Amino acid sequence: MTEREKAKAGYLYDANYDEALINERTLCKDLCHEFNLCKPSETEKKAELLSQIIGNIKGRCEITAPFWCDYGYNITLGNNFYANHNLIILDGVSVTFGDNVFIAPNCCFSAAGHPIDASQRNAGLEIALPITVGDNVWIGASVTVLPGVTIGDNTVIGAGSVVNKDIPSNVVAVGNPCRVLRNITEADKNKYPVYSED
Repeated sequence: MTEREKAKAGYLYDANYDEALINERTLCKDLCHEFNLCKPSETEKKAELLSQIIGNIKGRCEITAPFWCDYGYNITLGNNFYANHNLIILDGVSVTFGDNVFIAPNCCFSAAGHPIDASQRNAGLEIALPITVGDNVWIGASVTVLPGVTIGDNTVIGAGSVVNKDIPSNVVAVGNPCRVLRNITEADKNKYPVYSED
């Protein structure tokens, strides 16, 4: 079993010394580096590079540089995906985003984790658990999502949160560790003023 296969199967795997994974990460990071050096106006070049980096793009997407990921091929972006500056995705295994996901600056989605046992860490072993983000999710600034987490549809994660467990659909959740604060209701449609010509 290759180290990549071990990761996908949920086993500890050698992420630090396995030559195949090192080469895959290097190739991906070279492409991320090239993407990050693009001028903001070079929209076609950026789109072409993202299509080389990301495993599956299901529609319109925009990522504001800088952006970094480990492999890229484990990432799926739904339609109408937007991420602001400094997005990091550590995609040792699948990291999946639904449609209409908005991500504020300085967010990290880490499917990769390290063992508690020091001898395993020192041997270069990691564990990776899939991350899934549903449709219509808004992730606030400086949020960290940890391995194995699922965030439900229509949910808002407040700025600065550390999401270490699943969060259901249709809620506002905040904090470290992230907890459900309240349900999203019809009243939320009236939270902000809407301009009208009338």
